[in-house]
Amino acid sequence: MFPAILFYIFSATIILSALMVIFSKDPINSVLFLIFSFVNAAGIFLLAGAEFLALILVIVYVGAVAVLFLFVIMMLDFNIENIKKETKKFLPLGLFIGAILFLEISLMIYTPEIFSNEFKIIGKSQISNLSNTEILGNLIYTDYFLQFQLAGFILLVAMIGAIVLTLRHRDYVRRQNISNQINRDSKSSIELVDIKLNDRDKNDN
Repeated sequence: MFPAILFYIFSATIILSALMVIFSKDPINSVLFLIFSFVNAAGIFLLAGAEFLALILVIVYVGAVAVLFLFVIMMLDFNIENIKKETKKFLPLGLFIGAILFLEISLMIYTPEIFSNEFKIIGKSQISNLSNTEILGNLIYTDYFLQFQLAGFILLVAMIGAIVLTLRHRDYVRRQNISNQINRDSKSSIELVDIKLNDRDKNDN
């Protein structure tokens, strides 16, 4: 009974936090609500007995990704009015995509046989001497190895795309030229200067 109450509390908190991420006017508050939703999702993983996923969610998403989002938002100067205009412009498309995702999730929950027979194992306990981490590793690197590699490739493409989109060449910014640094010699890098001493310095010496 108590785990069920905790599950409903965590679930309601995640839904409310997700809504606050979308409707919050301050971007920093949105990131804080996102962190709060991640922490509650980790609580649901703990209730399900997946402590490894719970720790990964807290360490990676809360400790790295969300904090990175927070630092980027604090460093950038956001114009709230422009954000509102852009949000209203793409609101119909966002609602349409959200409705499609909601329909897919509903079909996966109520009619899992439409997608795959593998969803029928959900809710069934499996007795094994292995830990959750070992079972998860065996599944990822055997049955779902191709999907795991494709996910890594997609993340690599996204990282390269982000670098290409944000890479800007500015004339007033000093950049490192590695070839010039390697080809430097003592004649071009060291300059001997003959300092002339005045009368006061000569007397001191």
